[in-house]
Amino acid sequence: MVITCAGIATPGRILGSGGPLSLDEFKQVLDINLVGTVNVLRLAAARMSANEPVDGDRGAVIMTSSISAYDGQIGQAAYAASKGGITALTLSAARDLAEHGIRVNTIAPGIFATPLMLGLPDKARKTLEQRVPHPPRLGTPEEFASLAAHIIDNQMINGEVIRLDGALRMPPK
Repeated sequence: MVITCAGIATPGRILGSGGPLSLDEFKQVLDINLVGTVNVLRLAAARMSANEPVDGDRGAVIMTSSISAYDGQIGQAAYAASKGGITALTLSAARDLAEHGIRVNTIAPGIFATPLMLGLPDKARKTLEQRVPHPPRLGTPEEFASLAAHIIDNQMINGEVIRLDGALRMPPK
């Protein structure tokens, strides 16, 4: 089993006050978030394919996307595109690896208690928390882990992208 959690979010509008979005910065976000995920996926799949099957499974891969794949915000074109790529990859990868007994799923978290979020000023963090319909708070690492464990345990979950966001839909800004 492997879980990918790469993610950087270099902000930038496609056309901002300083001109067009830097293509190098856009590529860097895609390289880390999307290409890095694909690299882990392909190498893990190669190793897992040699495993002895357990109830038909040789392994499971859980990739991490984001609700930004669906709700990309202003100034987050690179991040949204990279996480959208992971979302789009999920079903194709699950189908590609099915013959090898490897399942592929993706978790698309909303706002979680990561070091980045916890480093925000209290007022900014509280404003974000209040946007979550229920429960109105940041998600916890334990909640992410609980979903990941369930995905691993449940053989019928394959080729799915599961939002983990308390019904949050991000506004444009």
